[in-house]
Amino acid sequence: GLLYSAFTYYLGFKVNSGEYKLMGLAPYGDKNSAEVKTFIQKIKNDLLTIFPDGSIWLNQAYFNYATGLTMTKDSRWQNLFGIKRRMGEEELSMIHCNLALAIQTVTEEIVILMAKEAKRLSNSENICLAGGVALNCVVNGKLQETGIFKNIFITPPSGDAGGALGAALAAWHIYFSKPREPGADKIDALQGSYLGPDIEEVDVRRILKQYKAVAKKYDLTQSLCEKTAELLQQGHVVGWVQGRMEFGPRALGARSILGDPRSSEMQQKLNLKIKYRESFRPFAPSVLMEDAQEYFELEGASPYMLLVKCVAQNLRKPLPENYHQRGMREKLYYLRSNLPAITHIDFSARIQTVHAETNPRFHSLISAFKKRTGCPILVNTSFNVRGEPIVCTPEDAYKCFMRTEMDYLVIGDYLFAKKDQPEWN
Repeated sequence: GLLYSAFTYYLGFKVNSGEYKLMGLAPYGDKNSAEVKTFIQKIKNDLLTIFPDGSIWLNQAYFNYATGLTMTKDSRWQNLFGIKRRMGEEELSMIHCNLALAIQTVTEEIVILMAKEAKRLSNSENICLAGGVALNCVVNGKLQETGIFKNIFITPPSGDAGGALGAALAAWHIYFSKPREPGADKIDALQGSYLGPDIEEVDVRRILKQYKAVAKKYDLTQSLCEKTAELLQQGHVVGWVQGRMEFGPRALGARSILGDPRSSEMQQKLNLKIKYRESFRPFAPSVLMEDAQEYFELEGASPYMLLVKCVAQNLRKPLPENYHQRGMREKLYYLRSNLPAITHIDFSARIQTVHAETNPRFHSLISAFKKRTGCPILVNTSFNVRGEPIVCTPEDAYKCFMRTEMDYLVIGDYLFAKKDQPEWN
């Protein structure tokens, strides 16, 4: 984690929050280039020693996190990699992408070595992952592909926040001596990770009164989902706030911003007009569990958006010659598949499988969208703008809705259209 965070810092992102940006940047690197191979060798030769069991030793001559206020000793890194530390809003170039790819590749190698050692020690068919590095869903996908373990479970709040869950479980099982009873008929006992605060109709009515907001109430879930699916089909961006909030950093259809994955303009629209974030960052697909294998090279389920897999071969479009040597923008806006809004530049996608058992209303919405379009997938990104946490309450959601170029907002049974709202100051 410290190793990956050091590269997060050096490439201009915020430590302990920007690591996922580094992961999203890595595929823009050219894996066949001499520069990436050189960077990998320099990381292994100078920055760290990797042992056969996956443990590592970091060369403290290059790091500053133990005694200083920064992650790296910048001058040494500049001499080693031939590139200055990138400052926050500085333009990203190919060398940044290649360095990101190099550390992502090394991280994958280390985690797989650790997994092999865990297998050797335990001879188990199952592995559970936690800790911040377990949020690296590209690594998780690569680990699954190795087949070292039959089953992989990654806890949704893998970062420090998950300590709250661990403390609760420790009290329940150790202090109160309650038995552990995993349910064979469930995905897991986390109930889809919808463990946060719920929304109440009284909170929605308060918004209507306080902000003179305008909304239409739907009495039937089916009618609400059919109308929302129609709006998504028309290319609108919809904020979706339902039930208890997700626990963990991924939006899972309770506090989400949704769009049509078939739209070639959706990624750019969401990044620049809604999220106000870097244009290179990909968006995730939420797919009906029963249709997932048809659209993605996915084995089993991915309910917490913690596995990256490629879109199915039959959905991909051929890449032009020298595609991987081209600049970031050329790669970003090239049509790579029939689902351009959720297909990253290496054909990968961070998948959420949606299950009727854990989120019936979100499942109903995607089913309604499938009925209209034949596509059982929606673009799903967290309901927030860059630099802010995911919205929690209906009021949070309405304020974010009014401050962005989002078209519609659904909170519980209420549908808000931007064009109907009073002017926002």
